[in-house]
Amino acid sequence: MNREEEKALKGMFYDAQDEEIDAERVRSQGLSYQYNLLSPSEQKKRESFIKKEIGSIGEGFRIEQPFYCDFWRNVTIGKRFFSNYNFMILAPNKIVIGDDVKFAPNCGIYAAGHPFDPKDRIAGIEYTWPVRIGNNVWIGAGCSVVGGVSIGDDSVIAAGSVVIKDIPAGVLAGGNPCKVIRKLSSSDDEKYKYGFPGFSI
Repeated sequence: MNREEEKALKGMFYDAQDEEIDAERVRSQGLSYQYNLLSPSEQKKRESFIKKEIGSIGEGFRIEQPFYCDFWRNVTIGKRFFSNYNFMILAPNKIVIGDDVKFAPNCGIYAAGHPFDPKDRIAGIEYTWPVRIGNNVWIGAGCSVVGGVSIGDDSVIAAGSVVIKDIPAGVLAGGNPCKVIRKLSSSDDEKYKYGFPGFSI
């Protein structure tokens, strides 16, 4: 690990155009390209590819295609993970995802950021903060999770949310910016057990 990588992992400004960092980014882009070319019927090959190349991942996972990640080695995922179509992870810093986490389509984890100062942006300076997602978290369609946040165990993030601050455990949260709506309880699923009201075929 060189000096720029160390600065990145500390959440400091770093040179995103550093030769070693850029080489790892290009390598990871190649991995995403290769993975997305595998046929949906080649599930075993897909699983083997992910296990070999990602930082670490537990058993029983499924990552639908397309999947994009710019730093595969920085991603740690627990058991029984699922992500639907068009999942993206920008991971110059550590991304830690717990067990039994599910992502709906068109979601992203974006741990990379750019300075407000245009001179720094032009010079290729960036910063990156880690993301932690606990166990048994469900993230709805079209959600964005930015660097520096954590989402607690058993929480649900409503579709279309932008998570820019920590979300505690066991809550329903939603909106832009994402905020806690209420605590979850066993009664939350009652309306889904009997079908959509007034609907018939």
